[in-house]
Amino acid sequence: MIEARPFLTCLVYAVLALGLLFSLGPLYLVLCSASVPNQQLLSHGAALLPGPDLIGNLQAVAQRSDIGRQLFNSLMVASAVVIGKLLLSAITAFAVVYFRSPFKPLIFWTVFATLLMPLEVRIIPTYAVASNLFEPLQTILQLTGLDEFVANVAGIKITSSLNLLDTYAGLSLPLIASATGTFLFLQFYQTIPVELAEAALVDGTGPLRFFFDILLPLSKTNFAALGTIAFISTWKDYMWPLVITSQEHMRTVTLGMASFLPAESGQWPEWNLLMAAALLAVIPPGIFILLAQRWFVKAVVDIEK
Repeated sequence: MIEARPFLTCLVYAVLALGLLFSLGPLYLVLCSASVPNQQLLSHGAALLPGPDLIGNLQAVAQRSDIGRQLFNSLMVASAVVIGKLLLSAITAFAVVYFRSPFKPLIFWTVFATLLMPLEVRIIPTYAVASNLFEPLQTILQLTGLDEFVANVAGIKITSSLNLLDTYAGLSLPLIASATGTFLFLQFYQTIPVELAEAALVDGTGPLRFFFDILLPLSKTNFAALGTIAFISTWKDYMWPLVITSQEHMRTVTLGMASFLPAESGQWPEWNLLMAAALLAVIPPGIFILLAQRWFVKAVVDIEK
């Protein structure tokens, strides 16, 4: 029997309304500020009511910057990171849980150690590798003295370079590895009964078939949760696209929004155009969240259990 408590019910709804205000309030202010002249924002601050200039500001954004190309770049990079991160995390967790190896503890703690090194910490070595993908191998061969040996025995001398700067691969590959995603799948795979794997083995199911036909269909909620988090974090990333790109046609939407800020002191920011660009930038992740909302909530509830 559920006891009716009007005061507690009103308190819960009041807390929910406050949370809704804090979550949707900034989006409302962005919409209002994107629909008024810039002079009004400079004089009175953020607009509290929508204005008549929304279409004009959006057109000005399209004329001032290649916003369509930037949105396409962000969508390509975020999609590549989501797909790569999901597959790599699932496969890594599958190998750690279902394969026996004396190096399993080393692999586990190595993956765990990557949580202590965010991209901002390893930005310089990551950029060095992206500028020449063969440089780490060349350095190892030179330090060990094996470069001459490989050149004499195999007749191969690694002198070529592979540059990933200003490419979709350079924008996405350094962001794919995820210890958080690996642990998410690791915890889920450990909850699957061992009898399921044993029954699959008795039926003659190989490791790959067991992974693709049994584990992956059971991991839909994990894919939705990790995919949503990876998409949003990649979409709003600013530092790595700023470092890895120098050509305008490879800029992402976060970098494009920064173009409306003053480049020199003494200039006034174009807040209305910046807010209009921000309004366009939140549409793709908003659609993604709406599509994955049911699975994301189910994944969070299942993890809590």
